[in-house]
Amino acid sequence: MSIEQELQQRSDSRCELCGATENLAVYEVPPEANGEVDKCVLLCETCREQIENPETVDINHWRCLNDSMWSQVSAVQVMAWRMLARLSAEGWPRDLLELLYIDDDTLAWAQATGEGKSDEDTIKHVDSNGAVLEAGDTVTLIKDLNVKGAGFTAKRGTAVRGISLVPDTPEHIEGRVNGQKIVILTQFVKKST
Repeated sequence: MSIEQELQQRSDSRCELCGATENLAVYEVPPEANGEVDKCVLLCETCREQIENPETVDINHWRCLNDSMWSQVSAVQVMAWRMLARLSAEGWPRDLLELLYIDDDTLAWAQATGEGKSDEDTIKHVDSNGAVLEAGDTVTLIKDLNVKGAGFTAKRGTAVRGISLVPDTPEHIEGRVNGQKIVILTQFVKKST
């Protein structure tokens, strides 16, 4: 039996997201798409088009997820989670996303493509002028800083080379001054060009 035939049987010849019966085709769910039936879903042309071209999304079409998100099929759960995450700026998709329960492995699969993450979710370290700092950058101190515990003052104008970023704390970087590794607040540095 082919994958399409297995999916037709599993879904009762309906789109596994919206329930449509026309123009159905196999959709391999990335990134684990490997041609196995449990990594695929049967989708109508409308769902496929809107998944592959986010600019064409008709939010009201996806109200069907209210039913399909409860599927026992992991691939369907993944696609429902991804679409709800993509549409979460609206009220009702965010509410459904909060109700959706999927196991940890399925959630990891759903999040594997980065769906649902916005630029706001990523931590950015920025200097006093708003320039984005990256690991390895050189910065200049814009103010004298008393280094607690080391007994010296890091002078204004001191270049700190090869900084490292403190994860989960966007206002902290680390660097060496006078041979000592110290934590520096990003508001007191400017990126050197």
